[in-house]
Amino acid sequence: MSPATGAPTLRGAAVGRGIGIGLMYGLFRPRVLGAWRVPASGPVILAVNHSHNVDGPMLMGTAPRPVHFLIKKEAFVGPLDPFLRGIGQLKVDRTTADRTAITHALGVLGDGGVLGIFPEGTRGEGDFASLRAGLAYFAVRSGAPIVPVAVLGSTERRGRLISALPPLRSRVDVVFGEAFEAQEGARSSDRGGSVRRTRKALDEATLRIQGRLTGHLEQARRLTGRAE
Repeated sequence: MSPATGAPTLRGAAVGRGIGIGLMYGLFRPRVLGAWRVPASGPVILAVNHSHNVDGPMLMGTAPRPVHFLIKKEAFVGPLDPFLRGIGQLKVDRTTADRTAITHALGVLGDGGVLGIFPEGTRGEGDFASLRAGLAYFAVRSGAPIVPVAVLGSTERRGRLISALPPLRSRVDVVFGEAFEAQEGARSSDRGGSVRRTRKALDEATLRIQGRLTGHLEQARRLTGRAE
Protein backbone atom coordinates (compact mmCIF):
# COMPACT_ATOMS: atom_id res chain seq x y z
CA MET A 1 0.00 0.00 0.00
CA SER A 2 1.32 3.42 -0.93
CA PRO A 3 1.66 5.54 2.25
CA ALA A 4 0.74 8.66 0.30
CA THR A 5 -2.39 7.49 -1.55
CA GLY A 6 -3.41 4.22 0.10
CA ALA A 7 -3.27 2.57 -3.32
CA PRO A 8 -2.05 -1.04 -3.55
CA THR A 9 1.50 -1.60 -4.72
CA LEU A 10 3.06 -4.28 -6.88
CA ARG A 11 5.70 -4.81 -4.22
CA GLY A 12 3.00 -5.56 -1.66
CA ALA A 13 1.26 -8.01 -4.00
CA ALA A 14 4.60 -9.72 -4.67
CA VAL A 15 5.04 -10.21 -0.92
CA GLY A 16 1.52 -11.62 -0.77
CA ARG A 17 2.32 -14.02 -3.60
CA GLY A 18 5.36 -15.27 -1.71
CA ILE A 19 3.28 -15.86 1.42
CA GLY A 20 0.60 -17.58 -0.65
CA ILE A 21 3.14 -19.92 -2.27
CA GLY A 22 4.52 -20.95 1.11
CA LEU A 23 1.15 -21.52 2.73
CA MET A 24 -0.74 -23.15 -0.12
CA TYR A 25 2.05 -25.54 -1.13
CA GLY A 26 2.83 -26.20 2.51
CA LEU A 27 -0.73 -27.04 3.54
CA PHE A 28 -2.16 -28.55 0.36
CA ARG A 29 -1.14 -30.13 -2.94
CA PRO A 30 -2.13 -27.63 -5.64
CA ARG A 31 -2.23 -28.89 -9.21
CA VAL A 32 -1.92 -25.93 -11.57
CA LEU A 33 -2.97 -26.27 -15.19
CA GLY A 34 -2.71 -23.66 -17.96
CA ALA A 35 -0.80 -20.99 -16.00
CA TRP A 36 1.04 -20.18 -19.23
CA ARG A 37 -2.23 -18.72 -20.53
CA VAL A 38 -1.87 -15.71 -18.22
CA PRO A 39 -0.20 -12.92 -20.23
CA ALA A 40 3.37 -12.45 -19.00
CA SER A 41 3.00 -8.66 -18.91
CA GLY A 42 0.39 -5.97 -19.20
CA PRO A 43 -2.98 -5.61 -17.48
CA VAL A 44 -5.12 -8.70 -17.01
CA ILE A 45 -8.19 -9.63 -14.97
CA LEU A 46 -8.39 -13.07 -13.35
CA ALA A 47 -12.07 -14.07 -12.98
CA VAL A 48 -12.27 -16.78 -10.34
CA ASN A 49 -15.14 -18.98 -9.19
CA HIS A 50 -15.70 -18.78 -5.44
CA SER A 51 -16.95 -21.63 -3.28
CA HIS A 52 -14.47 -21.58 -0.35
CA ASN A 53 -12.51 -19.01 1.66
CA VAL A 54 -9.27 -20.66 0.58
CA ASP A 55 -9.89 -19.90 -3.12
CA GLY A 56 -8.36 -16.41 -3.00
CA PRO A 57 -5.17 -17.37 -1.15
CA MET A 58 -4.90 -20.44 -3.39
CA LEU A 59 -4.90 -18.29 -6.50
CA MET A 60 -2.45 -15.81 -4.97
CA GLY A 61 -0.06 -18.70 -4.36
CA THR A 62 -0.45 -20.41 -7.74
CA ALA A 63 -0.83 -17.56 -10.24
CA PRO A 64 2.33 -16.83 -12.25
CA ARG A 65 2.10 -13.10 -11.40
CA PRO A 66 1.28 -11.15 -8.22
CA VAL A 67 -2.48 -10.58 -7.87
CA HIS A 68 -4.41 -7.67 -6.38
CA PHE A 69 -7.79 -9.02 -5.24
CA LEU A 70 -10.95 -7.04 -4.68
CA ILE A 71 -12.02 -8.29 -1.24
CA LYS A 72 -15.18 -7.43 0.71
CA LYS A 73 -14.60 -4.84 3.42
CA GLU A 74 -15.92 -7.24 6.08
CA ALA A 75 -12.66 -9.21 5.80
CA PHE A 76 -10.60 -6.16 6.79
CA VAL A 77 -11.01 -6.50 10.55
CA GLY A 78 -8.45 -6.25 13.34
CA PRO A 79 -4.89 -7.14 12.35
CA LEU A 80 -6.13 -8.45 8.97
CA ASP A 81 -6.78 -4.87 7.85
CA PRO A 82 -3.16 -3.66 7.72
CA PHE A 83 -1.98 -7.10 6.62
CA LEU A 84 -4.30 -7.30 3.59
CA ARG A 85 -3.56 -3.73 2.65
CA GLY A 86 0.16 -4.39 3.03
CA ILE A 87 0.08 -7.29 0.56
CA GLY A 88 -1.64 -5.20 -2.09
CA GLN A 89 -5.26 -6.25 -1.67
CA LEU A 90 -8.19 -3.90 -2.27
CA LYS A 91 -11.05 -3.33 0.17
CA VAL A 92 -14.45 -2.91 -1.47
CA ASP A 93 -17.84 -1.98 -0.04
CA ARG A 94 -20.29 -4.21 -1.95
CA THR A 95 -23.34 -2.24 -0.80
CA THR A 96 -22.51 0.89 -2.77
CA ALA A 97 -20.51 2.23 -5.70
CA ASP A 98 -17.19 2.30 -3.88
CA ARG A 99 -15.31 5.01 -5.77
CA THR A 100 -12.06 4.46 -3.89
CA ALA A 101 -12.04 0.75 -4.69
CA ILE A 102 -12.93 1.44 -8.32
CA THR A 103 -10.15 4.00 -8.64
CA HIS A 104 -7.57 1.68 -7.08
CA ALA A 105 -8.67 -1.30 -9.20
CA LEU A 106 -8.45 0.73 -12.41
CA GLY A 107 -5.10 2.01 -11.19
CA VAL A 108 -3.82 -1.57 -10.88
CA LEU A 109 -4.84 -2.26 -14.47
CA GLY A 110 -3.56 1.10 -15.68
CA ASP A 111 -0.16 0.22 -14.24
CA GLY A 112 -0.17 -3.10 -16.11
CA GLY A 113 -0.98 -5.23 -13.07
CA VAL A 114 -3.19 -8.24 -12.37
CA LEU A 115 -6.63 -7.71 -10.84
CA GLY A 116 -8.37 -10.69 -9.22
CA ILE A 117 -12.17 -10.68 -9.10
CA PHE A 118 -14.80 -13.07 -7.80
CA PRO A 119 -17.45 -12.13 -10.39
CA GLU A 120 -20.25 -13.83 -8.44
CA GLY A 121 -19.74 -11.22 -5.74
CA THR A 122 -19.89 -13.65 -2.83
CA ARG A 123 -19.04 -17.21 -1.90
CA GLY A 124 -21.57 -19.77 -3.17
CA GLU A 125 -21.70 -22.76 -5.46
CA GLY A 126 -18.78 -21.43 -7.48
CA ASP A 127 -20.53 -22.13 -10.78
CA PHE A 128 -20.66 -18.59 -12.25
CA ALA A 129 -24.47 -18.88 -12.34
CA SER A 130 -25.00 -15.27 -11.27
CA LEU A 131 -22.53 -12.55 -12.22
CA ARG A 132 -22.43 -8.97 -10.99
CA ALA A 133 -21.68 -6.21 -13.47
CA GLY A 134 -18.38 -5.21 -11.84
CA LEU A 135 -16.23 -7.57 -13.89
CA ALA A 136 -17.67 -6.30 -17.17
CA TYR A 137 -17.20 -2.70 -16.05
CA PHE A 138 -13.51 -3.12 -15.23
CA ALA A 139 -12.84 -5.13 -18.38
CA VAL A 140 -14.63 -2.69 -20.69
CA ARG A 141 -13.30 0.41 -18.97
CA SER A 142 -9.67 -0.78 -18.97
CA GLY A 143 -9.62 -2.92 -22.10
CA ALA A 144 -7.77 -5.60 -20.11
CA PRO A 145 -8.25 -9.21 -21.21
CA ILE A 146 -10.01 -11.64 -18.88
CA VAL A 147 -8.52 -15.00 -17.92
CA PRO A 148 -11.10 -17.41 -16.45
CA VAL A 149 -9.87 -19.45 -13.48
CA ALA A 150 -11.51 -22.50 -11.94
CA VAL A 151 -10.52 -23.56 -8.41
CA LEU A 152 -11.78 -27.10 -7.86
CA GLY A 153 -11.62 -29.45 -4.90
CA SER A 154 -11.62 -26.91 -2.07
CA THR A 155 -15.12 -27.88 -0.90
CA GLU A 156 -15.09 -31.65 -1.42
CA ARG A 157 -14.19 -32.50 2.18
CA ARG A 158 -13.59 -30.75 5.48
CA GLY A 159 -10.31 -31.00 7.29
CA ARG A 160 -10.13 -33.00 10.51
CA LEU A 161 -7.90 -30.54 12.38
CA ILE A 162 -9.44 -27.34 10.99
CA SER A 163 -12.93 -27.92 9.64
CA ALA A 164 -12.98 -24.53 7.92
CA LEU A 165 -10.18 -25.66 5.59
CA PRO A 166 -9.85 -28.54 3.13
CA PRO A 167 -7.98 -31.56 4.54
CA LEU A 168 -4.24 -31.00 4.90
CA ARG A 169 -2.25 -32.18 1.89
CA SER A 170 -5.44 -32.63 -0.16
CA ARG A 171 -5.32 -31.86 -3.87
CA VAL A 172 -6.83 -28.62 -5.11
CA ASP A 173 -6.89 -27.97 -8.85
CA VAL A 174 -6.38 -24.49 -10.28
CA VAL A 175 -7.16 -24.31 -13.99
CA PHE A 176 -6.44 -21.18 -16.05
CA GLY A 177 -8.35 -20.69 -19.29
CA GLU A 178 -7.79 -18.80 -22.53
CA ALA A 179 -7.71 -15.02 -22.26
CA PHE A 180 -10.56 -13.21 -23.98
CA GLU A 181 -11.98 -9.71 -24.44
CA ALA A 182 -15.16 -8.61 -22.69
CA GLN A 183 -16.58 -7.11 -25.87
CA GLU A 184 -16.60 -9.08 -29.10
CA GLY A 185 -14.18 -7.57 -31.57
CA ALA A 186 -12.50 -5.40 -28.93
CA ARG A 187 -8.72 -5.26 -28.67
CA SER A 188 -6.45 -4.43 -25.75
CA SER A 189 -5.18 -1.48 -27.81
CA ASP A 190 -8.69 0.02 -27.54
CA ARG A 191 -8.09 1.02 -23.90
CA GLY A 192 -9.55 4.44 -23.37
CA GLY A 193 -10.58 4.59 -27.04
CA SER A 194 -13.71 3.62 -28.91
CA VAL A 195 -14.98 0.78 -26.71
CA ARG A 196 -18.66 1.07 -25.81
CA ARG A 197 -19.51 1.72 -22.15
CA THR A 198 -23.28 2.10 -22.30
CA ARG A 199 -25.52 0.11 -19.96
CA LYS A 200 -26.59 -2.07 -22.88
CA ALA A 201 -22.96 -2.70 -23.82
CA LEU A 202 -22.12 -3.67 -20.24
CA ASP A 203 -25.11 -6.03 -20.08
CA GLU A 204 -24.04 -7.64 -23.36
CA ALA A 205 -20.47 -7.93 -22.08
CA THR A 206 -21.69 -9.56 -18.86
CA LEU A 207 -23.62 -12.20 -20.82
CA ARG A 208 -20.60 -12.84 -23.05
CA ILE A 209 -18.33 -13.14 -20.02
CA GLN A 210 -20.71 -15.50 -18.23
CA GLY A 211 -20.82 -17.80 -21.25
CA ARG A 212 -17.03 -17.94 -21.42
CA LEU A 213 -16.63 -18.51 -17.67
CA THR A 214 -19.21 -21.30 -17.44
CA GLY A 215 -17.72 -22.93 -20.52
CA HIS A 216 -14.27 -22.87 -18.95
CA LEU A 217 -15.60 -24.30 -15.69
CA GLU A 218 -17.19 -27.24 -17.51
CA GLN A 219 -13.99 -27.88 -19.44
CA ALA A 220 -11.90 -27.63 -16.26
CA ARG A 221 -14.10 -30.19 -14.50
CA ARG A 222 -13.68 -32.63 -17.38
CA LEU A 223 -9.95 -31.99 -17.59
CA THR A 224 -9.41 -32.66 -13.88
CA GLY A 225 -11.79 -35.61 -13.65
CA ARG A 226 -14.17 -33.64 -11.42
CA ALA A 227 -17.09 -33.55 -13.83
CA GLU A 228 -20.40 -34.20 -12.10
